[in-house]
Amino acid sequence: MQRKFSKLLALGTVVASVGLVLSACSGKKQSSGSQNSKGSVALITDSNGVDDQSFNQAAWQGFKAYGKEHGFTRGKGYQYFQSDSASDFTPNFNQAAKSGYQTIIGVGYMLTDSVKAAAKKNPKKNFVIIDDVVTGQKNVASVTFESNQSSYLGGLAAAYTTKTNKVGFIGGAKSSIIDKFEAGFKQGVQDGAKALHKQIKVSTEYVGNFSSTDKAKSMAQSMYANKTDIIFQTAGAAGNGVFQEAKDRNQARPANQKVWVMGVDVDQTNLGNYKAKDGKKGNFTLTSVLKGLDVASKSLADDAYHGKFPGGKHLVYTLKGNGVSLTHGNLSAKTWTAVNRAKAQIIAGKIKVQETTK
Repeated sequence: MQRKFSKLLALGTVVASVGLVLSACSGKKQSSGSQNSKGSVALITDSNGVDDQSFNQAAWQGFKAYGKEHGFTRGKGYQYFQSDSASDFTPNFNQAAKSGYQTIIGVGYMLTDSVKAAAKKNPKKNFVIIDDVVTGQKNVASVTFESNQSSYLGGLAAAYTTKTNKVGFIGGAKSSIIDKFEAGFKQGVQDGAKALHKQIKVSTEYVGNFSSTDKAKSMAQSMYANKTDIIFQTAGAAGNGVFQEAKDRNQARPANQKVWVMGVDVDQTNLGNYKAKDGKKGNFTLTSVLKGLDVASKSLADDAYHGKFPGGKHLVYTLKGNGVSLTHGNLSAKTWTAVNRAKAQIIAGKIKVQETTK
């Protein structure tokens, strides 16, 4: 079931300035006091943590915006429970429920089984699974994103930007979720190359997980050495290794010879700041393919607050209403025009973006 996004836009995505202090121990309650308000919400992270500068952090931004709007503070109305490994998922859900949180959101498909179990155990509480679909449980809302659409725009931008006609894709663990990013990106590159009357090669590598920064850095090193000048990374925390390799390279060469990284999930412009060999300050984050986790988490929390939690429903976030999107970043005016033209065509149904590479 698709959800209309006019409501999401009205809710806004203002991010409150609330400091993050990580708990020293995962799986442990991260604040004192019970949360018995109908509007209380809890976030269960995957193993990359709430400050991963990616997936979890985007969802947490939505929580902070929700807290600011409703007068809640961290630990008194909203909170996160950090998972250091998969073994923490179920204990964190149990602890959040026991602490009195009414709406509990799990970040990522790896938490699906824990969401199902917790929802069955706590039928009067609301649960959300992000990036997967749970059926047959009326107190669970499922959230997915048409990230292939925003990735298509990223691929188009890469095609318009590359000077070497070689671009790369580095994913985390292989899954239908990451395959969706890859499919959209490759189609965007292909369509961009066709429009520009040139041939562009796309190299693809998978880290195998979302945490091995060294492995991702090594993959990026090989791609850049092979004349790839743009890499789109969808590797979670491991993607920081791609940014580090690009920074190392760019700092050793003139500004006009930079290589680029495309960010994912949140605006990763800040990760691209560097100083070139000639002393010029610059930025090598070409653009970021955004997944509206902040939009989704805030909207669902608001729905629960107003007694309208969409339990049992599957909510799909698309380019329409900025459920997914692409940042302007360092794109040229010509590229940005092409991106916006394609965006309008996708929303109008004139461009059909594939959902899988198979």
